[in-house]
Amino acid sequence: MDSVWQSFTFSRCVLTDWARRSFLYRVLSSGEPWRASSWLLQWADPLGLVLVALVLVLAPFVSNALIGVLLLAIAAFWVMLAVTEAPGQGLTPIHLLLTLYWAIATVATVFSPVRSVALEGWTKLSLYLIFFGLMARVLRSPRLRNGLITTYLLTALVVSAYGIRQWFLGATALATWVDPTSPLADTTRVYSYLGNPNLLGGYLLPAIFLGGVAMFAWEGWGCKALALFMTAINTLCIGLTLSRGAWIGLVAGGLVLVVLLLHWWSRHWTPFWRTWAIPLGLLALALVLAVGIITVEPLRLRIFSMFEGRADSSNNFRLNVWAAVLEMIRDRPILGIGPGNDAFNSIYPLYQRPRYTALSAYSVVLELAVETGFIGLSCFFWMLVTTWTQGWVALQRLRQGGNAQGYWLMGAIATSVGLLSHGLVDTVWYRPQISSLWWLQIALVASYYQAPPARVAAAEVAASPELPPP
Repeated sequence: MDSVWQSFTFSRCVLTDWARRSFLYRVLSSGEPWRASSWLLQWADPLGLVLVALVLVLAPFVSNALIGVLLLAIAAFWVMLAVTEAPGQGLTPIHLLLTLYWAIATVATVFSPVRSVALEGWTKLSLYLIFFGLMARVLRSPRLRNGLITTYLLTALVVSAYGIRQWFLGATALATWVDPTSPLADTTRVYSYLGNPNLLGGYLLPAIFLGGVAMFAWEGWGCKALALFMTAINTLCIGLTLSRGAWIGLVAGGLVLVVLLLHWWSRHWTPFWRTWAIPLGLLALALVLAVGIITVEPLRLRIFSMFEGRADSSNNFRLNVWAAVLEMIRDRPILGIGPGNDAFNSIYPLYQRPRYTALSAYSVVLELAVETGFIGLSCFFWMLVTTWTQGWVALQRLRQGGNAQGYWLMGAIATSVGLLSHGLVDTVWYRPQISSLWWLQIALVASYYQAPPARVAAAEVAASPELPPP
């Protein structure tokens, strides 16, 4: 079984050797000799860091069109790097599966009933995957990794501070975000610069988890105090969004982070604590949540509203949208309608319930199934399982050496779980402000990948059980 799992997640593959033997990779890397003589490419990683940091810094404050221009610049820069690198450099199993998903999305675009608008969605998907590729390359450097995460955390602090200011000074609701019949109907839901409390909640999830691990990754008491302050402010602000989806993500990601942290520290503990630390830690977290629900009325009312079914207007809206989306999936289950919200908006009106217009499926899982069918959805979850497996393998390697860079890896894994949990009931991560952060987490995990030495991989294959020759 272990052999099958390692094959499924490409744990034994030596991708660099494969790429060097690949004719396509050799053609794509035809500009490698020019790299050594180029002054500009000697600074490739710092320049890549600047481009990526610009996206993360500007995303909460500028229009989506400007973010698109930056992604186009990143795509051009990435192509220049790709044709001047050694074949397969930085290639990981995550890259392979994302390439496969891109290929499935390409086929879905070709066969889309609304091909022209699906092509726009395909272009956006391609730009985000290239954005991932550049980040996965830049983040291989611990110094650049620390710098990029710090940049995002400082930006998120500004966003949270403005959100908290809205709570105290008031903010006009830009839509009906709370059931008008709820006791919370007149309660302010903060949205900061992002214009929507659910979007703000999703944006702050990575800041909470990465800020939490920064308390252990950063050196010096001043830096640790700053990380604690950031985490507290971001947690307070995400609470003030009253976003139930973001709270679900916070709990799910928090559970994962607690387990990973306790596992990381347990190498120094006695056998008793190694056995009981995780159960006791989860119990303590559950007690904290229970106390919060009991004592904080807005928190209690919003959480209980999740279980009111159609009696809550937000629940009722989503249930009607999901019913229509399931019919869309039923009619095109293999490859879907093609990627992008424009493709969705072109087809959804044919299925929608009266008065329940929607710009998306309000569920990432359903959105993926609509866009690329069950083939694309299966590939996406294959990529997720492989990402978490590769992250776990890298975490064990870092844990043995006590490398503090492992904290960022734990934060990335917890964030990916949190964003996915939020995405089960919303699709805010299709917005550039969240999508860029999602790919940041996947790139963080990919940046820790270390291919097994060729002779070790060959020895593992030779040692695996085989059928006797005929």
